[in-house]
Amino acid sequence: MAVEALLVVDAANVVGSRPDGWWRDRAGATARLRDRLAPIARHGLPGLPPPVAVVLVVEGAARRVEPAEGVRVVAAEGSGDDAIVGLVGAEGTGRSCVVVTADRALRDRVTALGAQVRGPRWLTAPPHG
Repeated sequence: MAVEALLVVDAANVVGSRPDGWWRDRAGATARLRDRLAPIARHGLPGLPPPVAVVLVVEGAARRVEPAEGVRVVAAEGSGDDAIVGLVGAEGTGRSCVVVTADRALRDRVTALGAQVRGPRWLTAPPHG
């Protein structure tokens, strides 16, 4: 049986990477991202075959976004970056782990733990599913 890959998405960073009016409704934009991520759990992504545990890390106004089938939502108690690093440290060992963010400091922190990093366009360019 294959070990489930882990995909951790920095919601604030990915949502903020597209100037589509997200600032008017941060929670709504984050919920739309969550819904776009759901098929990845079943279908995977290029270089990240299924099954995939999809985790969306939220903070601030988006903390009220609920999980959906195929997407676990983690509301950061403090910094979203710290929550992501904690997840990678606790759950990313021994399996393929990809973090989606454009944050350079976060990129350095998670690659030190063995995770791969992809930018927001990796998720937002083509539709998945």
